[in-house]
Formats: sequence, C-alpha cells, structure tokens
Amino acid sequence: MENFFQLRANNTKVGTEIMAGLTTFFAMSYILFVNPQILSLTGMPSQGVFLATIIASAVGTLVMGLFANVPYALAPGMGLNAFFTYTVVFALGFKWQQALALVFICGMINILITVTKVRKMIIMAIPEVMQHAIGGGIGIFVGYIGLKNAGFLQFTSDSSDILSINNAAYNAATTHFKGGVTGVVTGGGIVPALVNFTQSGAMLALIGLLIMTILVVKKVPGAVLIGIVVTTLIGIPMGVTNLSFSSANSFSNSFSQLGTTFGAAFGANGIGSLFTSPTQSVISIMTIFAFSFSDTFDTLGTFIGTGRRTGIFSDADEKAMENGHGFSSKMDKALFADSIATSIGSIFGTSNTTTYVESAAGIGAGGRTGLTAVTTAVCFLISAVFAPIISVVPTQAVAPALILVGVMMVSSLKEIDWSNLEEAVPAFMASIVMGLIYNISYGIAAGFIFYCLVKLITGKAKEIHPILAIVSIGFIINFIILAVL
Repeated sequence: MENFFQLRANNTKVGTEIMAGLTTFFAMSYILFVNPQILSLTGMPSQGVFLATIIASAVGTLVMGLFANVPYALAPGMGLNAFFTYTVVFALGFKWQQALALVFICGMINILITVTKVRKMIIMAIPEVMQHAIGGGIGIFVGYIGLKNAGFLQFTSDSSDILSINNAAYNAATTHFKGGVTGVVTGGGIVPALVNFTQSGAMLALIGLLIMTILVVKKVPGAVLIGIVVTTLIGIPMGVTNLSFSSANSFSNSFSQLGTTFGAAFGANGIGSLFTSPTQSVISIMTIFAFSFSDTFDTLGTFIGTGRRTGIFSDADEKAMENGHGFSSKMDKALFADSIATSIGSIFGTSNTTTYVESAAGIGAGGRTGLTAVTTAVCFLISAVFAPIISVVPTQAVAPALILVGVMMVSSLKEIDWSNLEEAVPAFMASIVMGLIYNISYGIAAGFIFYCLVKLITGKAKEIHPILAIVSIGFIINFIILAVL
C-alpha cells in the first residue's frame, strides 16, 4: 500500500490518509440527501437516484484514487444537478431520460477531449477572470435555489403581468381550472419578498441555517451533514419531518427503483429521441456544450485552487499537462477519471459527476494521495444501507446546505478586480446574471459575449482567443434560433 500510493514520497502516512478520507466524506456527504431531492423533481424515483449517486460517487472516486493517485472525491455536482432539473428538464422541456442521455454524451465527449489536446486548448482559451466568475455564478445560482426551497421567499405578480396558466394563455375571465392550477408564467412584474415566518417549514429552514452556519464557521467535521440531521430531528415536533416509513422506502425497493433509472439514457425516451428535428438537435448540442463546459471548469477550478498551494499539482505537472500527450501528468489522469465518472453516473441514473471542492477538507487534514480518495469511496459504499432515511429528510433541512454551499462557491469572486470595468462587466454577466436569470449556460453565454464586446471596443481584439470567439458566436446564433422559434 505504501509503495502503490507513494506515501513516503508524498510525506504522508496510512493513518493520515484514512482520516483525511473520512473528513472529505463527511464534508460532502450532504449530496446523498440533496441530489435525490433535486433530481426527483423531474419525475425520477428518489431512492433510485440515491443509489445511483452512491455508485457514481464511489466508482469515480475509486478511479481518481487508484488511477490518478490524488486525494480528490467525486459526486454528482451541485449546480450541475440544478441545471439538469431546472434548466434542461423544466425550462427546455427535455424528459429526464433525455437529460441523462445528454449527460452520457457529455461524458463521452469529455473522455475524447481529455485524451487529445482539445480539452487543453479549451482550458487555455478561457480567460482566468471568466473562470472565477463562472465558479462564483454557480454559487449564486445554488444559493438562490436554497433560499427559494427554504420557503424564505414569496413572489407577488400583478394580474396584468400573468402570461399563462397551465401552459394556456391567461384569460382574466377564466376563474376555474380543471385539475387546479399547476403552473403560472408571469412577466417582469413579479416581485420577490421575504416571508413573515409564520409557516413551520420556513421556521425550520431558518433554524437549520443558523445551526449549520455555526457548525461550518466553527469548522466542525461533517458540519453540513450534522446540520441536515439535526434540522430533520427538530422538524419532528414541528410537524415538518414525516417519519412514516412505507414499503416504497425499503432498501430492497431502492434497488428496484434503480432499475427504472439504470440504462434509461439509452431507451426509447432517451438518446434515440434527442435528434429528431433540426430545432431539437441544436438545443441538444448547446445543452451538451453547457454540461461539458460547466463540468470541465468545475473540476479544473478545484484542481488548480487546491492543488497548487499543497503541491499535489506542481507547476511542473501543469506544464506537463499543457505540453505533453495522453496521460503525461497527474492532472491529465485526474481529468480522465472525472470524465469517466460522468458517463458511469448517467448510465445508473444521475447528473454530471464532478470533482468536489469539499475535497479541500480532506487535503487540509493531510490527504496527499489516492488512499484518501479510496477511503472516501468505501464510505460512500457503506452509506448505501441508509437508503430508507432519504425519504425522511424534508426539503427545509436540505435548503440550508444549498445556501451555505453557494456561499462557499462564491469565494472565487474575490479573485476579480471589480474596480476594472473591463473585468467587472463580463464577470458580472457570467456570475450575478447567471443566478438572477436562473440559467447557468445563459450566464456563461452573457459573460463570453460581453468579454468579447469589451475587448473589441477597447481595441484589444487580439486578446480574444479564437476558440472563445467561436463559442461566443455559437451562443449568439443559439439565442437567435430560440427567438425565432
């Protein structure tokens, strides 16, 4: 074991690596609760997603540890699962089976561009300021989802701004709707406001946020998971947590539900129905790009942000990635492990699997090799026995985790020079606007387009990388197509 993981060369020990792996697991294990809740909104079976999350996380993390020998753990990415649900399924109208197929294709593309120079070219084409802005924007997006799911916000719309009800044009004369009101679309007149906290659900979420904030600030290991568990327990006397177990929540039923999601990406409602028309094909291709881009830079940001100062990825390793071929560096191998995990996860039934920034917790505890990752992977496998618990955790107990994860992710915004408008304008579009328009890919598009625009009007067109220019033009064409449809 010591020779395989090169423990002595990395100045670490078996005990240190195992403790680091446990620390990483407890830091990111909230995903076991959050991911099923988010993806089940699309109609996917919650228990099946729970096991798919475990399998994708365990397999991806094992590959990361055994192949790349780095202390990073993987799981379905926050932000990417929100994009899967709220943008791809809800906004764009894809079925969840189609969305899984898009994720699978994304994984295959990431594998292809990882073993060639394409991914390196893309990485080098994106300005550093935009990488920071996108990372922070995803944090804002996730945090906003948390605020909404916590029940902290209420929205008021003037009747003149209502566009449609139940997907039918709004008619003020219509007072009764068959089956009730299932969906309302309003224009720009909708106004958000803070609730008055008379509802038990919002109160529970507020209590959970206070508890979780204290634990996170005090750097308690497993703070997020502990916060979810404590908030769930507090919700019992408040009548929010439902303790009624049914056969639908049994461990055996979880495997049965996994049968629904496993391979769904390849069924009649999956990959075979993605490219049935020119319009559908264009939207599918742009969505695949958005998945791939977000996945790539989530991972790259985590590697660079934590790897440089700890020596896991040295300057020499980064140069080897830029100039070498195949798997000539640890980062090449780590990127390959990340792309493999996405494809595997989509086969079992979950959104993009990506490298978690919470791996920094284990690195901070001394983790330096793949043994840390292997330990985390084993923890994920053991957690499968807790499948029935997933249905007990209320949304209000998970929402504070989304808010605080958003807070953690926006830290990258501090790297931006906000006093320099040449940086600030495109960074604002790629971060703040991303959260407000509730769409990650469109936020990225706005950032790219305004970056190119600013460079053009300031006479610095030569600073625009050709690949960035091509991608920006692609986004503009996409917007034109959507406007014409």
